[in-house]
Order: sequence, then structure tokens, then C-alpha cells
Amino acid sequence: MASIRGKHTSPEVLLARLLKELGLKFERHRKDLPGSPDAVLLRKKIVLFVNGCFWHGHRNCLRATLPSTNKIFWKAKIEKNKRRDENQRRKLRKMGWSALTFWTCKSLTLEILKSRLKQVVSQR
Repeated sequence: MASIRGKHTSPEVLLARLLKELGLKFERHRKDLPGSPDAVLLRKKIVLFVNGCFWHGHRNCLRATLPSTNKIFWKAKIEKNKRRDENQRRKLRKMGWSALTFWTCKSLTLEILKSRLKQVVSQR
């Protein structure tokens, strides 16, 4: 588990490439924002997270299955991650930011990214 990277994973790189294709300016891993989002669209006040299904407890996902050994530890760890994620999103909303989450089990395409961004912008 120690070899699992937290930054610059394949899904994050794909997200960055798609954002560039859309011509959007963004920053990565802003430490001054709760949760250190994977991508930040400053002008639109939108943060984007790319979540690993296992580590963030993606509901009804085969990749989020707990290991058969030490289940109590893993269940507590994943639940703590989920609570932390929700607290960070709550803080971001209070600061006026919108948050989008992309899961690693779902394929991310230019069309999906466009529609999710339009959806967030129209909700404001």
C-alpha cells in the first residue's frame, strides 16, 4: 500500500489533459484549499477531485471491496476518509466553491467533463 501514489496518477493526468483540451486554465493540488483538490478552476470557483474507489469508499463499486484480512481496521480507515471528504466539501461550499468528484472506475471523456462542468455552472 505504501507504493500507491497520491499525486499525478493516470486518472489525474487524463483530467488535466481534458481540461487543457477545453482550453481551461487550472491549477493542481492547491494546498490553501480544503482537501488539496486535484484541479482548481479559479475563474469559475470549481474544484475537481479524482477519487480512488477503494480509498474513498465508492458506493456499489467492485473496486471498493474491503480486504478479507484486518477488516475492522480497513472499514474504520475508509469511513474516516469519507467523513474527511465530506467535511472538506462542506468547507469548500462555505467558501463559495463548487466541487466535482470523478471516480477512477468511471471512464472520463471530454463530453462527460463538459457536461458535468456545465451542470455545475448552471446550478449557480
